[in-house]
Amino acid sequence: MTGTATAVLREMRWWDIDPVLTLERELFPEDAWSRGMFWSELAHARGPGATRRYVVAEEPGGRIVGYAGLVASSSEQADVQTIAVARDQWGTGLGSLLLTELLRAATAFECAEVLLECRVDNVRAQKLYERFGFRPVGVRRGYYQPGNVDALVMRLTDPSTSVQGTENNG
Repeated sequence: MTGTATAVLREMRWWDIDPVLTLERELFPEDAWSRGMFWSELAHARGPGATRRYVVAEEPGGRIVGYAGLVASSSEQADVQTIAVARDQWGTGLGSLLLTELLRAATAFECAEVLLECRVDNVRAQKLYERFGFRPVGVRRGYYQPGNVDALVMRLTDPSTSVQGTENNG
């Protein structure tokens, strides 16, 4: 399906974990995150010492059609932990919307660079990241289990510039 994303982004909360897990298991059946992993991440996403930003994309009817998360590991560096978009939303720009929100969060955390890992066989995601200025910097052999699939490590320097560029391009 192609078109324009109609979902609205909002902060992920504990009550979103079940629908997010459903989507997670559909999209990443072999290496889906657990409920505990999401709980742990959300525990660090609120309050004055927050080091994470997690958002969901919610359609007008309440269906969660995407989610994304970022951790600021230091003032120098943030890591994209996850980005997922329901298959029926591919091609709508929702992935770009989610990534833009993560880069805004990295900028708010005053991070100088953003890193991420992407399956070497996920060309769709790699193209999205490249459009935002991410560049390959290495490979992590056998990173994704099971299956022993390599991860392409990508880096973006100065996320604030990338976010500004997306606002100008629509």
